[in-house]
Amino acid sequence: MPKPSAIDEVLEKLNHQQREAATFGDSPLLIIAGAGTGKTATLVHRVACLISQGVDPGRILLLTFTRRAAAEMLRRVDGLLRQLDASEPRIRSAGSRIWGGTFHAVATRLLRRYGKMIDLPPQFGIHDRGDSEDLINVVRTELKLNKTDKRFPQKGTCMAIYSRCVNSQEDLKTTLAHHFPWCGEWAKELKQLFDAYVDRKEAAGVLDYDDLLLYWSSLLADEKAGAAVRKLFDCVLVDEYQDTNALQADILYRLRPDGKGLTVVGDDAQAIYSFRAATVRNILDFPKHYPGATVLPLEQNYRSTPTILEATNQVIALAEERYTKNLWSQREPGELPCLVHCEDEDDQAEFLIRKILEHRESGTLLRRQAVLFRASHHSMVFEAELARRNIPFHKYGGLRFVEAAHIKDLLAFLRLAENPHDVVAGGRILPLLPGIGPVKARQLIAMLAADGGGFSAWRSWKAPPPAAKLWPRMVALLEKLAGSKDPLPSQVHQARKFYAPLAEQKFDNPGPRLRDLEQLEQIASRYRRRDQMLTELTLDPPSSTQDLAGPPHLDDDYLVLSTIHSAKGLEWDAVYVIHASDGNIPSDMATGSSEQIEEERRLFYVALTRAKNWLYVCCPIRYYRSFQSNLTGHYGFAQRTRFLPESVVQLFETRVSSREFDDFDEEDVQTSLTSRKIRRKTKELWK
Repeated sequence: MPKPSAIDEVLEKLNHQQREAATFGDSPLLIIAGAGTGKTATLVHRVACLISQGVDPGRILLLTFTRRAAAEMLRRVDGLLRQLDASEPRIRSAGSRIWGGTFHAVATRLLRRYGKMIDLPPQFGIHDRGDSEDLINVVRTELKLNKTDKRFPQKGTCMAIYSRCVNSQEDLKTTLAHHFPWCGEWAKELKQLFDAYVDRKEAAGVLDYDDLLLYWSSLLADEKAGAAVRKLFDCVLVDEYQDTNALQADILYRLRPDGKGLTVVGDDAQAIYSFRAATVRNILDFPKHYPGATVLPLEQNYRSTPTILEATNQVIALAEERYTKNLWSQREPGELPCLVHCEDEDDQAEFLIRKILEHRESGTLLRRQAVLFRASHHSMVFEAELARRNIPFHKYGGLRFVEAAHIKDLLAFLRLAENPHDVVAGGRILPLLPGIGPVKARQLIAMLAADGGGFSAWRSWKAPPPAAKLWPRMVALLEKLAGSKDPLPSQVHQARKFYAPLAEQKFDNPGPRLRDLEQLEQIASRYRRRDQMLTELTLDPPSSTQDLAGPPHLDDDYLVLSTIHSAKGLEWDAVYVIHASDGNIPSDMATGSSEQIEEERRLFYVALTRAKNWLYVCCPIRYYRSFQSNLTGHYGFAQRTRFLPESVVQLFETRVSSREFDDFDEEDVQTSLTSRKIRRKTKELWK
């Protein structure tokens, strides 16, 4: 019997379907990876196989939706390749040579390198979503759209409309009609606003998130530039393909027109981000765009028990359009998933806490249990009860580190030093000084632009008395930072020392924020250049900050509370899906079309498939619509979610949860009063 090759030994841990996908040829391939079926392992082994077959690692592009996902995949690729031949230099350095990253990060890298071919200066700045909203608000104010007779959309809505137009590649009329019908009357003004916004970005030398994809797509559409970019890659692999939007699909079509070397991985049953302009059509229509494409499913689940899988398979089987797959597991059957009918929200909270503590006493840590919900406010009653009982919990969602006001303030000093035309950065730091408002800040930025961008133009400006002492120091700081060759941590330190006293005045509880600023100084030591740090923090920001986390718990164990969207990709031993009633799941805001309802079904499926060993679905029967109605007793009845018809409920254990009442002994008391006498007396009322 021949000795197995090194690559065979690497692949031996994969199941048949995973191995078939990992060793597939170079024609277009769609891997339909069901929940918990080892998607990442399959993709990692495919990359390793390509390299072992002689593909140059530097000509492989791996696109993911987070930089951390790309880094983890490349780390695992390196581990596999070391098993092949660690002595070969080509294999030993493979991970560092692969083009791995998010769509936006790869777009930035390519535009820095090839942007000049389409007249894009390589030193362009990048605005995150908050910066973009601020800039569009500046333009909105200049156009006096904030002074209309009727209520013009706020900056966040304007930015959302603009972003959807770009990412979905829909015209404004269609976008307004389908997604923002309440803004339809402002179509003319929005066109004017968006035109001016695009011009302002051009003048400031900045791109927003959407521009990064738009310019990459345009780069590929250009005959010469597109050919230059296409020549870079032999193989392109895309993770979470069900979460791509129309513009991202356009990029792939232009990057691999014939589909050769293209592999996309995803699960149509987990396409839940249409609110970000993602479309399930990309993954459903992949074989139509590439007629020679092969579709390979991954069906062996390594997460959930067979009883849970049987129920979740039936939930998604009712979808109108999908790729057929039937998840199965070799695990022991386990307990049936449980459908719990609760009297109301309070009863639901009582059941949850009772069951969560029961599992904890049986050895399942709090952090291995998660309560999932459709909308953030759905957990409010439960959170109050957890706090009352002193049960620690972490709720996922909220601001990211660089979205916090104090972090954005400090970074604005560096951004303005990097690009004196950055209206948003200037508009953020100038009003920090007392006596300088938004109008004066815009005038000062215009003064810089008129002088060519040199901060010396500000030396002669006479600041108002409250800012008289700080103004010369700020100008001197910006001049020093603009031309600084100091190490980046030193630059952050200089800006932090100037800003810290202003932060102490601006915020009620500055202590945690000041520690965040010190942390930012430490983060700066990881970067060689200022523009590199600003770009990477914008594209892939840290996920948390002390100030937003609340007081620390001495207990290192905590219950997980999360929206279903935030829970995607995660798993827990015990999962509790709450408010599983129509109007909540599906949301009453997402039942306007069959497409929306189908996405709500997929969202519910994602929630159910997070469970490994125990799954509880809670459905309150009675809802009080406000605090006042809770006092007066006004309520409405809810129906079980439409995604659990009787055919699926049969796969659940059904139970009724009710508050525990004291038991009373019945007394055997003889009385002459009877029901018949009561009825007779009642009839006398209308005689």
